[in-house]
Amino acid sequence: MEEKYTNIDFPLFIITLILILVGLIMIMSASGVRAYNIYGNAHYFFSRQLVFALVGLVIMFVASKIDYNIYHRNSKLILSLGFILLIAVLIPGIGRTAGGATRWISFGIFDFQPSEAIKIALIIYIASFISRKSAKIEDFKKGILPVVIIIVFAAILIMQQPDMGTAVNITGFSFIILLVGGMRFKHLFGLSIPGILLMWYYISSAPYRLNRIQTFLNPWKDPRGTGYHIIQSLLALGSGGLTGVGPGNSRQKFLYLPEPGTDFIFAILGEEFGLIGAGFVIILFGLFAYRGVLISLNSKDLFGSLLAVGITSMIIIQVLINISAVTSLLPVTGITLPFISYGGSSLLISLYAVGILLNISRQSQ
Repeated sequence: MEEKYTNIDFPLFIITLILILVGLIMIMSASGVRAYNIYGNAHYFFSRQLVFALVGLVIMFVASKIDYNIYHRNSKLILSLGFILLIAVLIPGIGRTAGGATRWISFGIFDFQPSEAIKIALIIYIASFISRKSAKIEDFKKGILPVVIIIVFAAILIMQQPDMGTAVNITGFSFIILLVGGMRFKHLFGLSIPGILLMWYYISSAPYRLNRIQTFLNPWKDPRGTGYHIIQSLLALGSGGLTGVGPGNSRQKFLYLPEPGTDFIFAILGEEFGLIGAGFVIILFGLFAYRGVLISLNSKDLFGSLLAVGITSMIIIQVLINISAVTSLLPVTGITLPFISYGGSSLLISLYAVGILLNISRQSQ
């Protein structure tokens, strides 16, 4: 019995470490000017992210040792705790507001983002639900509808913060788990129509969201207003050329970009390290996806397989949304780049999720 706990997916472990290292390097460079301007300390964000990374690695190590089947047995409790946090952040006096969004619960020196916790809670619950009722997955009322109701409820709560990027992410990876678990394509198609209508309602109900769509279609229409940020992002990427302007030599980080260490860190990376550096990071995430799929395919049971699919999808969809927004392939959503952007909640949850992946790989066939 001990033999099945001896081997983790070492390539995935190394890829994760490299991504964290790249993130620390980029945060030191990209956020220094903003940190000095706000806190009088150019290393403020870097030092905090370093602590988050060290704590996150410990969490990843511990999670890699915990039998992932414990989540299967406690999936309803985990989901309930996730929803409690998601509701709590919307209660006045509990949730902290910044930049017009209420997404954090403050714990003194650390602000936790419940939307990060609900992502992993949803993955665990959906994987558990399908593995328990796999025979009914083709039945819409018994196998699909109960999960869809939970997904919609979570997405609506997240949109109240508001955080459309995360709402899109959880919807995306949830339906990927359902499809891999045996959901029929006609059910997916049938759900896509009300899903699109609901998304359009949320976009049209807030003028700033409509402005983002219009800016996405033509950022040069208002280059000093709504189009300013994405134009600066494209200027950063264009300035990098093939090899970049060099580490630490970014110009756009001098308060031209609004969030150079979080939402737009990929633009600074492209500026300083060029197409080669940006391509290297994209390849790393591609390898991460490849290892995640292999872990899913080699899992000893359906729950582990779906859990691996969900975690891998969660990370990669977020990567695609962030990079697409930075390169103007999608409207700006305010979603961070996993492992690389500054943010304690995102890094800790992502590393915890990787720890679960590593545990699945330790027990693979």
